[in-house]
Amino acid sequence: MSKDISRYQRQYLFPKIGEERQRKISSSKVTLIGCGALGTVIANTLVRCGVENLTIVDRDFVELNNLQRQVLFNEEDVENNLPKAIAAKQKLEKINSQANIEAIVADANYSNIENLVKGRDLVLDGTDNFDVRYTINEACVKHNIPWIYGGCVGDQGLTMVVIPKKTPCLSCYFQSAPPPELTPTCDTAGILSPIVNIVSSLQSMEAIKILSGQIEQTTEGLYSYNVWEKRSQVFGTKQEIDPECPVCQKEKFEYLSGDKGMRTSTLCGRNAVQISRDDQLKIDFKIIAEKLEHIGKVTSNAFLLKCDFNESGKDYELTLFLDGRAIIKGTNDISRAKSIYSKYISV
Repeated sequence: MSKDISRYQRQYLFPKIGEERQRKISSSKVTLIGCGALGTVIANTLVRCGVENLTIVDRDFVELNNLQRQVLFNEEDVENNLPKAIAAKQKLEKINSQANIEAIVADANYSNIENLVKGRDLVLDGTDNFDVRYTINEACVKHNIPWIYGGCVGDQGLTMVVIPKKTPCLSCYFQSAPPPELTPTCDTAGILSPIVNIVSSLQSMEAIKILSGQIEQTTEGLYSYNVWEKRSQVFGTKQEIDPECPVCQKEKFEYLSGDKGMRTSTLCGRNAVQISRDDQLKIDFKIIAEKLEHIGKVTSNAFLLKCDFNESGKDYELTLFLDGRAIIKGTNDISRAKSIYSKYISV
């Protein structure tokens, strides 16, 4: 006896979906990396529209300032100090009891990313930094898995579909991450919730095309949208693969091997975590200081910048060095330290 999919009837009545393609969507396996602003909207949309095998990976917990844009969470999740992946699973299971939701509270990185994506039909990006995105890109290219990039800050959003061997990958467009002083984050530049919903809805629409077996219908190139000015732009096409791309053309997986990206270590007896980088970023303290002034007290000299701030009732001290290395004092939790680094320094 075939599985009852009547709850999705309003979707498969749409001629480009139909019942057969709806069953394909429901049997597919999807991994969502990051369950914050973009991730909560993506997870909510996909589970409601029939994705019944979803793995959610996130390293962070729910905070009060998340509620402005992270639609699956509420104040009770904040009070209970719930990890985002767990809170999302609890909400989604109440929305769709047919769905098998796996919640993984972990930092997605080179050591676990292949296990997180292997065997999946699609991977979606709900993250907040380029290190993870490059790692996702390399893992998906290596295992020939489609994935959908998304990012937004302020009033601006970007999204792109990557189909390995058929479209440009992330490294074709961005061969290296921009420096931190040129990379605003939601915590330093703010964000308007409508751009979150627009970008995540675009990602979800492309996901439905792929999961229903209509990969040829996916949107070309890197799509940019400004919600304040209602202005959109597309960069590139599906055919513009960089022939010199180190990832999709030369299969040089430096993030996947751990040769590039963040390095972390706890500092014994100091309640602090050190984050180092192999790409030797050059930091402009003046621009970084301007970004952090509304976060806490900022001091700097020719060698380092320091910011003392309070977040969710806890005091932290972030010390940043010229090469991008940082020490986050106030925690020995590596995931928490990486989250702070991504939120305030970015890359």
